[in-house]
Amino acid sequence: MDFTSLIPNARNTIQSYGGGGFRVAGVHHEGSVLVLPSRVVPWPVCRLAELNLDALADVIAETPRVDILLLGCGPQPSVDPRRIAKDLIDIGITIEAMDTGAACRTFNVLLAEDRRVAAGLIAV
Repeated sequence: MDFTSLIPNARNTIQSYGGGGFRVAGVHHEGSVLVLPSRVVPWPVCRLAELNLDALADVIAETPRVDILLLGCGPQPSVDPRRIAKDLIDIGITIEAMDTGAACRTFNVLLAEDRRVAAGLIAV
């Protein structure tokens, strides 16, 4: 099923990934990105081992606050997000780690459900 047809055009639907980048809402982005309800920004995280709260400042600052942060870990889930999950949970954000493809698909499904979701996606 094509979930992207259920999402209003004004939203940051992830249309494709691969080749070192992403197409979000019709715009190509090279490298890793943060996809937020309000915008898409370059993300300097190349490996989730580099992940810390500073790298998620845009997610934490998003207004209204997102409820769920999906982490696209590259070709395989490769990080245990528990080391930062408690800090995010304390401010009301649940974190889920998975491979980048699954994160892109899950993001679009949650967007279609009108959930407040963000994604930190490592390029593949």
